[in-house]
Amino acid sequence: MTGGERDQQDFVDAERGFVARLTPGVVRAPDGRVVWDADAYGFLDEACPATAHPSLWRQSRLVARQGLYEVVPGIHQVRGLDLSHITFVEGERGVIVVDPLISEEVAAAALALYREHRGERPVTAVIYTHSHVDHFGGVRGVVDAADVAAGRVPVIAPAGFLEHVAGENVFTGTAMARRAAYMYGAALPKGPAGQIGCGLGQTTSTGGVGLIAPTLDITATGQEETVDGVRIVFQLTPGTEAPAEMNFHLPDLRVLCVAENACHTLHNVLTLRGALVRDPSAWARYLTETIRLFADTTDVVFASHHWPTWGQGRAVRFLEEQRDAYAYLHDQSVRLINAGYTGAEIAEELRFPPALERAWHTRGYYGSLSHNAKAVYQRYMGWFDGNPAHLWQHPPVEAARRYVEFMGGADAVVAKARTSYDAGDLRWVAEVLGHVLFAEPDHAAARELQAAAFERLGHGSECGPWRNFYLMGAAELRDGVLGTPTRSAPDLLAALTAEQIFQSMAVRINGPRAAEAGRLLLRWEFTDTGETWTLLLSNGALTPVRGDAPRGEPPTATLRLARATLDAVLGGRTTFADEIAGGAVALDGDAGALLTFGTLLDKPDLDFAIVTP
Repeated sequence: MTGGERDQQDFVDAERGFVARLTPGVVRAPDGRVVWDADAYGFLDEACPATAHPSLWRQSRLVARQGLYEVVPGIHQVRGLDLSHITFVEGERGVIVVDPLISEEVAAAALALYREHRGERPVTAVIYTHSHVDHFGGVRGVVDAADVAAGRVPVIAPAGFLEHVAGENVFTGTAMARRAAYMYGAALPKGPAGQIGCGLGQTTSTGGVGLIAPTLDITATGQEETVDGVRIVFQLTPGTEAPAEMNFHLPDLRVLCVAENACHTLHNVLTLRGALVRDPSAWARYLTETIRLFADTTDVVFASHHWPTWGQGRAVRFLEEQRDAYAYLHDQSVRLINAGYTGAEIAEELRFPPALERAWHTRGYYGSLSHNAKAVYQRYMGWFDGNPAHLWQHPPVEAARRYVEFMGGADAVVAKARTSYDAGDLRWVAEVLGHVLFAEPDHAAARELQAAAFERLGHGSECGPWRNFYLMGAAELRDGVLGTPTRSAPDLLAALTAEQIFQSMAVRINGPRAAEAGRLLLRWEFTDTGETWTLLLSNGALTPVRGDAPRGEPPTATLRLARATLDAVLGGRTTFADEIAGGAVALDGDAGALLTFGTLLDKPDLDFAIVTP
């Protein structure tokens, strides 16, 4: 551990400005279901047990603190009520809300705690710093969409925000949500041997997720807006921690918000739940720009996770060390790529220099140096390591059957794995038993030994997501699928453009069945927006075309409807048949074409298997 427990500065900072806690620290949905339980982490006040990495235990003790905190006069945060923090910047008439958490229930509870101690200030603006759900999903808990639509409450976000919300939460949202169940461990029991946090926060809330579309885009670094009397200067940082992200500076308060670009952990170049690979070189360059633009006029740096850093000198050192961590990670990984190392080899080789290893905030509580190095390799070189033996390998089940046969059968492999387990070679146990379980998923001895290996690997992990992945794998081997606690919200659809909606349909088309169905053209006339789109199904691929079909080809069928009706159908609240019968949808042409089209859309599997086939 760097600095040992004698290093108390983080604990001092984490408690600085404390006003009050939410008591009890439990938030419920309207139906009584618990969507957040901060009190469940009370066990972290005890000494670190043998079932946790001491460094991750320390981080979790810091992150689990919850309540209302003053950053500086006029800025407060509520921390510890979700994976992220919500920030309140006081203006002339009310309060600006920054990053309203994942769920509307926890966001509303945070706003109520703020108002209890700061007065009934109205929300006068909302800022989304970036396009991840823990920074916008709770917006309906702090503001009424009607006030936004009427122009009374601006919603501010970086350019490209909605496009990337669609990419991460709609196109591949099902797969990401399923893997997020592993990454954050929300369904795991909280306790010394179970879920203790994920390094960035404790876990994810499981309430209602929503989205209100931005009304003001930030399109350039240096763009200045005065919001409720507060001067705000923005810095765009696309392609860093999120594809659409921005920092902002409050010059009159000498306070800098760095969104999620500099936290008290090494972050992810490729998050284990899945995402586009991020660019750590650009990340470092943007932090250099942050320092150049704002360091001389900044006394406090805060983010939407963890605790602030006070004092100009300390703030600049924090930003510089964060910058150096991403630059070193990128540059040394590329150096080793050019020396012929593969991603797995770089992950074993790469270490931070001593000064960065000693800094608590660059440790791999959330994004490990190991999986980040592999991500840099993936960004530049892709999935193939250049060895032709890896060019055309069997898929996992077929490879597993062959491995197990070569190794003498499942029982023999399990017996050998048990010897490796006793010797402490847990990584090897996990690898070989993975083959057994993909060849024979119901092999009871393999399941239990693999679960035991995962459990020990999790208990030894400094990285919170690694721990959660291992412990979720162990739990699902023993108890079956635990489910996906956080789901996408229906009103995400309403915030998307028609093109994004149709693109989300395209990635659900079952290509082989669609190819057999032949050519279809569905014309969509939206009566409320005035837009017209044609969906062309050809050779198993769905192509959205604005306006009429190419070369004037007549549509197979035409639908006239309000965009809200389409959103309701796609959200599962109604059906096309019901809306046609009720008159909300007018259909001309071949009615069977719409029925055929509906049969070609696959329903995503929300609970697909991960540790077994």
